[in-house]
Amino acid sequence: MINRTMVRTRVVQTLFAYYKNPGNTTLTARKELLKSFADTYDLYCTLLDFANVLTAYAQQQIEEKAARARATHSDWKPNRRFVENRLAQQLFDNSALRRRVEEQHLAWDSGMSAVIAIYRQLEESDFYREYMEAEEWSYEQDRTLWRRIYQHLLTNSEELRDALDEMEIVLDKANWANDADVVVSYVIKTIKRFTKDSTSDQELLPMFDSEDELRFATELLAAALKGHERYEQLINTHLKGFDADRIAYMDRIIIETALAEIEAFEDIALTVSLNEYIELAKEYSGDKSYLFVNGILNQILRELQTDGQLFKAAALK
Repeated sequence: MINRTMVRTRVVQTLFAYYKNPGNTTLTARKELLKSFADTYDLYCTLLDFANVLTAYAQQQIEEKAARARATHSDWKPNRRFVENRLAQQLFDNSALRRRVEEQHLAWDSGMSAVIAIYRQLEESDFYREYMEAEEWSYEQDRTLWRRIYQHLLTNSEELRDALDEMEIVLDKANWANDADVVVSYVIKTIKRFTKDSTSDQELLPMFDSEDELRFATELLAAALKGHERYEQLINTHLKGFDADRIAYMDRIIIETALAEIEAFEDIALTVSLNEYIELAKEYSGDKSYLFVNGILNQILRELQTDGQLFKAAALK
């Protein structure tokens, strides 16, 4: 699940926090990096478990309406298709998901505002009405409904982000609100893996796409920490026309991490590294930071090539 793009982001964020706190140690930085990966996986499991929480809320609504119907002697029969959705039941029964949710105490208690808001949006949606009123009721319809819920109601959801902001504090997590849309896409991929024959042992996405990603993360962090002073000097010597004290610190960290990757990982193409860190600057720094990051990186890399310290072939701007 966690790929190299996300690894780069986490390493940059870890380094930013490390250098902003003089009391931190390199061991602390490594622990924080690993915790950030665990937090992301916990978000993945929490969002998967949203299906169970929303289903439970829908069941509660049915019970409350049934109680009112009995009190008024009304003839009311609930449509239980949603609360008996087979994909949601499979997620509830999934042993790996249940274990992670219970071990990490991933409760939605502080995020119920989003559950309620999204349930109301669901009831008003055309795809929900079509699902509830369809003459036939298949497993594929059950699975498609949840794919649409995540895709249309949770992606870009302000209610979800606000709830995750609260849950981060209560559950001691980080980056949940910022990572919501990316992780929702992983949830949708997971749903597509389920079939009508899936059992409680159905595999979820692993924390890392491969063990190589974890190695890449720890080695990239170590390389950036080791080369920090040298990279700072390289940056400072290429700040012609800039006030060094006014350069965004995030820009410096992005450039340093890019240099560490370019020097430490011979198997990664230079253009790949450059593009990845320029995109990071676009997302996590100032509006025009990517231009600064791109310019300084190219100047430094040309110098390193000229001095015979950089052996990767690439056309630098």
